[in-house]
Amino acid sequence: MHVLRALALAVVILIPTARGQESYSVEALKSAAPAGLAAPVKEAIANEGVRVLDAKGKPFVEIWTRKAIPATGKPSGAKGTIQFPELAEGELLGVARFVGEGHDYRDQTIPPGLYTIRYGLQPVNGDHLGVSPNRDYALLLPAAKDGEIAALPKKTLETRSAETAGSGHPAVLMLLATPKDVKATPVIVRDEAKNTWGAVLSFPLSVKGEASPVPLAAQLVLVGMAM
Repeated sequence: MHVLRALALAVVILIPTARGQESYSVEALKSAAPAGLAAPVKEAIANEGVRVLDAKGKPFVEIWTRKAIPATGKPSGAKGTIQFPELAEGELLGVARFVGEGHDYRDQTIPPGLYTIRYGLQPVNGDHLGVSPNRDYALLLPAAKDGEIAALPKKTLETRSAETAGSGHPAVLMLLATPKDVKATPVIVRDEAKNTWGAVLSFPLSVKGEASPVPLAAQLVLVGMAM
């Protein structure tokens, strides 16, 4: 019994969240991303992904990372308020399919559907003061309207992402550093203080001089909002 309990805790920690008595787990997804991606994007996406399940074992969101994400260097830690300085704003990180309704970090509704995931930075202005001590986040863009591989300009990035939420603000998921006690990916982690759930994933980086992609572990917050 003790062994089974330990194994269960290794997969997911069962703690209440802001949306009720919920918990989440993650499993490998052996299938490729579904139809609906532009050909250049589909070609750039890995053939396998991860599936996040809710407390009832039902699929919540499926995520596929890019095969190789352009980067200026190997992961070297935060630089000021930016945790992933090796990434360029607007860069394509992967794609996500929300099976059910989701919510972003501002509690905006994310309708079921297929989205691209791109890297972004919070603007340095009064509107975003206190939202997070770090500026990194991921933006969700409707896959049907994002067929480019190159990094998008900030204005284009934010305008297209706002269409996901049907509002004037981009649909954003916080992108955080991996908790120190996490030794392997993928895994689901819970931040009790912030009342959030995140999927720690490995994002392969394409680094000049490296023969193969360099892994970057980062936490994509999927449940929970800014306090």
